[in-house]
Amino acid sequence: GKVDEMIEKFSIVKTLQAIKDAHVIVVVLDAREGVVEQDLHLIGYALEAGRAMVVAINKWDAVEEKTDKTMKEFRDKLEHDFSFMAYVPFVFISAKTGQRIDRLFELVKYVNEQNSVRIATGMLNDVLANATARVEPPSDKGKRLKIYYLTQASTKPPTFVFFVNKAELFHFSYQR
Repeated sequence: GKVDEMIEKFSIVKTLQAIKDAHVIVVVLDAREGVVEQDLHLIGYALEAGRAMVVAINKWDAVEEKTDKTMKEFRDKLEHDFSFMAYVPFVFISAKTGQRIDRLFELVKYVNEQNSVRIATGMLNDVLANATARVEPPSDKGKRLKIYYLTQASTKPPTFVFFVNKAELFHFSYQR
């Protein structure tokens, strides 16, 4: 029991250091096990660090009794489990056979490029105008949130700054 605990602690410390040092994180899940609690914790750390991410489901060749719907069902479950990061791509691979490994590297390159993109303020404000037209900003006690404009402050991770009349009215659910 103590050996497992020490190995677990050591692996978490090394993983956290790797997250800090990485530009792109590839989360490798076992297709036979699916998502486990520890995976979600480490993914949470990667999100907090603002790292680009790809989820690779390994050992896809070892999944027994596959049908033409197996991958879609697995993907649907993953999308549910990872609903808080719907923008992260998934790829089903087999390290043993090399199946879709080239696709994995394409995705790593793609998410790294996307993490570096700078969006013009004008374009952001057009998107903001469409979004606020669809869903009005919240109000509290007769005071309505006004969003004056939006700009991108940095990349890696893309960070956006909203200029508003009252920040306390800008609820996190509306920001999302």
